[in-house]
Amino acid sequence: MGITAWLAVGVFAGVYVLIATEWVHRVKAALGGAVIMLALGVTDAEHAFFSEEAGIDWNVIFLLLGMMLMVSVLKRTGVFEFIAIWAAKRARGKPYRLMVLLILATAVLSPWLDNVTTVLLIAPVTILVCNKLGLPVVPYLIAEVMACNIGGAATLIGDPPNIIIGSRAGLSFNDFLMHMTPIVVVLMVVFVLMSRVMFRKAFRYDPERVKSVMEMDERAAITDPRLLKLSAVVLLAVMAGFVLHTTFHIEPSVVAITGGLVLLALSRLDAGEVARDVEWETLAFFTGLFVMVGAMVRIGVIGDLGEMAAEATEGELLGTSMALIFGSAVPSAFIDNIPFVASVSPIVAEIVSSAGGTGEAGMLWWSFALGADLGGNATIIASSANVVVVGIADREGHHISFWQFSRYGLVVTAVTTVIAAVYVWLRYFVLA
Repeated sequence: MGITAWLAVGVFAGVYVLIATEWVHRVKAALGGAVIMLALGVTDAEHAFFSEEAGIDWNVIFLLLGMMLMVSVLKRTGVFEFIAIWAAKRARGKPYRLMVLLILATAVLSPWLDNVTTVLLIAPVTILVCNKLGLPVVPYLIAEVMACNIGGAATLIGDPPNIIIGSRAGLSFNDFLMHMTPIVVVLMVVFVLMSRVMFRKAFRYDPERVKSVMEMDERAAITDPRLLKLSAVVLLAVMAGFVLHTTFHIEPSVVAITGGLVLLALSRLDAGEVARDVEWETLAFFTGLFVMVGAMVRIGVIGDLGEMAAEATEGELLGTSMALIFGSAVPSAFIDNIPFVASVSPIVAEIVSSAGGTGEAGMLWWSFALGADLGGNATIIASSANVVVVGIADREGHHISFWQFSRYGLVVTAVTTVIAAVYVWLRYFVLA
């Protein structure tokens, strides 16, 4: 690597240390790193703001913005309080039972809504129900965002990296269902069992609080039935748009921002009040992160990582599959998996082509997808959903530190990635 490449790696590593140690707020660190990258000439305005491969992913930014607007409107209907009371009553106040309920709800929604949208909807409910039952909020948020990342791997639209892979490889929604959903179901069962051990200190039972919640009428929490019905119609239309976006060739970001603005217009709410609930800090953090990672994409650092993994296997399919699973899980743990997949997927496409095409070497795409998706659980900046949940938690006064997340995330990533590797070996090599 040249001097410019080493400068880029040095800046990124420095910013990563600041985020991990929390010496500087993560938004200041990310935006500061982006400014330094621009000032040093590692990237420029044209690449940072207008390049699809090496700049800000505006599709992610506007997808988030649109969904945040809808969540802000929904919050004013009382529906989150309704769901929180309903969930607490269904779990009969039992902490582990409640966690399993939230994990399963998240895992079922994320393959159809995408994982960022799911946590935007589920996180406020989680905070409310934990507050009502006197439970620590952070373990429940961490558990559900990890379930979201695992569940989102099941479909083409569940996790943004899958959309990129599907587009590059020509894989359909049904292809993902057949190849990814079986292992995701297995991983969810494992994760539910792991949660019982990992988060056991969070399972505090307060009989008095449980009794008061069980006496509540969840229907009384709905404060604006008209707005709730309107929000439900718009949200269902947006969900349909997400599922059908490949058919109509409309980006999910366009669907989301259209839904958010339409709902805002029809709600008759004050636009300024709704906008104040948008997680602007989270959007700013993503902007800085995309510029920094994009700079390393532009000068070839991330591409070099992919090529090194490919060369290490010398074209042998099983070795290449394992290299792609672990070789994509590790980088995805430390940089957002969206730009990583965007930059490395062309290299994977070349490997697949040279190995006989998708028909002969299709397992390489599934190995790549599994590694990138599951690596997203390792740290708070590894996936978009993680960043969003940390931002929501901060806003509500529940701080999630880098290491608090990672001590669970690294374990979950290691276990699920190993199980995924065994699945690839069994399905595509032993039983093929």
